[in-house]
Amino acid sequence: MTETLLGPALDADDYKRALAVHAAGVVVITARSGGVPVGLTATSFSSVSLDPPLVSFYVDQASTTWPSLREADHFAVNVLASDQADLAARFARKGIDRFAEPTRWREGPLGAPLLDDVSAHLICLPYERVGVGDHVLVVGLVTRAEVRAPGRPLLYHQGRFGRFIAHP
Repeated sequence: MTETLLGPALDADDYKRALAVHAAGVVVITARSGGVPVGLTATSFSSVSLDPPLVSFYVDQASTTWPSLREADHFAVNVLASDQADLAARFARKGIDRFAEPTRWREGPLGAPLLDDVSAHLICLPYERVGVGDHVLVVGLVTRAEVRAPGRPLLYHQGRFGRFIAHP
């Protein structure tokens, strides 16, 4: 067992359990690479800066989608609504055509796929990429934002998708 300044190294299962209690919003990142639509589900999405308008997400370096996404000249962030857990799960699965039926989408202004019925779309240009541990931090410069249906967000908590309920 590895020792740290605070004692034994952190147990991976304890780490995962602690992170699971944090609720996170759910987005699907989409792009077009070599003319082919690509996309993945992310729960690490965050705003970074207002000036310039920057957002970020992390992607596993071992992701099979990352090489195609990395090559795209822009990407879209599709902010999922509370009733889109099936869509989030679809874009998290491997070995399927994520854009086939029942996925509904249209081509965005620069060509990235925009998913139907989401809460918002953000069109981004790659701004910065940094390897961090076993993930890549991707920062995008937002060039266009469109709120479609500002309803309740889809959340990810303790390994499951769920809905936000506001306090009265």
